[in-house]
Amino acid sequence: MRPLRIGVLQTTTGISPAVSAGQLVESIGEAAAAGVELLFTPEMSGMLDRDRHRMRAAVRSEADDVVLAAVREAAAKHRLWVHLGSLAVLAAESADLPVNRGFVIDDTGAIIARYDKIHLFDVDLPSGERIRESSGYAPGGQAVVTSTPWARLGLSVCYDVRFPPLYNALAGAGAELIAVPAAFTRPTGKAHWHILLRARAIETGSFVVAAAQTGEHEDGRATYGHSLVVDPWGEVLLDMGEAPGLAVLDIDLDAVAAARGRIPALANARSFALPA
Repeated sequence: MRPLRIGVLQTTTGISPAVSAGQLVESIGEAAAAGVELLFTPEMSGMLDRDRHRMRAAVRSEADDVVLAAVREAAAKHRLWVHLGSLAVLAAESADLPVNRGFVIDDTGAIIARYDKIHLFDVDLPSGERIRESSGYAPGGQAVVTSTPWARLGLSVCYDVRFPPLYNALAGAGAELIAVPAAFTRPTGKAHWHILLRARAIETGSFVVAAAQTGEHEDGRATYGHSLVVDPWGEVLLDMGEAPGLAVLDIDLDAVAAARGRIPALANARSFALPA
């Protein structure tokens, strides 16, 4: 048995990075007191703001981001790892637009891995809401898997979950645990959230941990919540519903090998020619 105690943080993030930093530090302390070894936070843990002008005025580089600095300090203080789901940050490689970047931070406060969200959500919803993520963020172009003391961790963000090839690539690169931090809208969350996350877990034979935004936000949007942990057989081990807070769960990482042994889809995959 390879046990790992994880924490999943579900938040209703507002428009102030300073306020978010304080809330995250408090949650990291709470997680550490509960014996959490690896904490997962949602997409846009520092600031969730659909006002592009206000968001751009508040976004900073990694070196100047108050949320990233606070989380790194708290991780080191409390000696636990944090997957900081994502922050909007300025990056030299995307001078015109910020990136939606996730971070893996170890128990010394060091940044072990970064991942820039690849797939950007551009859609006109039946509710009349029009979302153009590509107008506010630059896309990433690199899949990322990183090592932790417990397992290889694959990184993704929110809308990525609709693109199975990314998850197959993460599992093929050794990921046993895959993070899907998110800020799903309520209509798409109600229709697809559980199905998509269970499918990605089953297809890859991996644990999927999806820390999510929830509730009515300061910028006027509403998110679905229901942070999930799904095991490699597709069973939902945790569903946090709609309330913000911290959940703690022990998972057995040996379940990955067991599931992949029963359904060796990764080993059985074959290349093929596309239709003419």
